[in-house]
Amino acid sequence: MPEHTKTILCTRPVSDAAIESAALQNILIDVLSFIETTPLETVEVQQEIELAANEIATIIFTSMNAVDVVISMLDDYVPEWSIYCIGHKTKELAETYFGKDCIAGTADNAAELADKIIEDGATDEVIFFCGNQRRDELPAKLQKYRIGVNEVVVYQTEYIKYKVDKVYDGILFFSPSAAESFFMQNNLAEQTIVFAIGQTTKTTIEKYCSNKIIVSKQPGKDHLVEMAVDFFVKVE
Repeated sequence: MPEHTKTILCTRPVSDAAIESAALQNILIDVLSFIETTPLETVEVQQEIELAANEIATIIFTSMNAVDVVISMLDDYVPEWSIYCIGHKTKELAETYFGKDCIAGTADNAAELADKIIEDGATDEVIFFCGNQRRDELPAKLQKYRIGVNEVVVYQTEYIKYKVDKVYDGILFFSPSAAESFFMQNNLAEQTIVFAIGQTTKTTIEKYCSNKIIVSKQPGKDHLVEMAVDFFVKVE
């Protein structure tokens, strides 16, 4: 078998299909998670979700992790919520449980989602189910327009610190938290190309390096992998 011409590091798990597809293009993908998420299945969180479930409320989800935790605590009950969420995978998961009619709006990132809520002008208060490492852009924008934000932290993100000795042709970051965790122990070789899942992740990466950064045009881990593979195939 010929040696792989390019090597890529993914900082979060990706599908076997994506890895196998890259291998067919003679590109090796290594996977090493730099963050770990843990549901906060406490009595306090359960009570917050139950209180929200009894309201006709406007809900915000910016991650699949938050949707998963909330669904697990609703015990098959489907509340009358109006939901704003990040598009694609998070939206699909929310639609599967809550139904398409509950989705009031979507956007590709948190800042744009805040703009959508403000533009709609349908509420003066939201419940934001989030993680402990959530970004400031969304609540800050909403509060600027006097929209109250009740934050309920339903999962915890922990950094996993690894020292990476191998020099990769490309490295993929799927969140600001993963980028922050990576750069706590590592620096990038000048020639390494960085791929980021969104502008917020790109902005975080720029704090730590001056490498070339390519930003995905849409959310989705497999899409970012495909974009990186296509980039190196064309380079060859």
